[in-house]
Amino acid sequence: MPSPPRRYLPGSPFGYPPPPDSPVQWYDDAAGPMVRPYAMTNGRTRPAGAEFDLIALVVSDVPEGIDLPVGPEQAVILEICRGNALSVAEIAADVDLPLGVVRVLLGDLLDAEYIRVSRPVPPALLPDEHILQEVINGLRAL
Repeated sequence: MPSPPRRYLPGSPFGYPPPPDSPVQWYDDAAGPMVRPYAMTNGRTRPAGAEFDLIALVVSDVPEGIDLPVGPEQAVILEICRGNALSVAEIAADVDLPLGVVRVLLGDLLDAEYIRVSRPVPPALLPDEHILQEVINGLRAL
């Protein structure tokens, strides 16, 4: 794939345009710094391991003050989950990132063993309502 043609600018070093006098801002101050989600996840759209349920609880046991080799978004996730069980949905809301991005970041943290995840029991594995009713009736009979 050829690179796009460059326009020669006389008087500038190597023919490139000079840098702007002031930093160029594409977004207003309220938007803050903008990093594309695919840049945070290295282009991945799914976590490496198992999928994270919205109500799966995440806890970080990493002690405070340890500098880990993680990105800034993952550091924020570790900070808010330190000693505090939060669901995946709560984490996504707290860090203000899309749910898919948070799932990929959590997958990386889980692979590195920086977090523990408590997954909910699937409905198919829960006891039948009829069995629970029989247990209640048996307990009442005692």
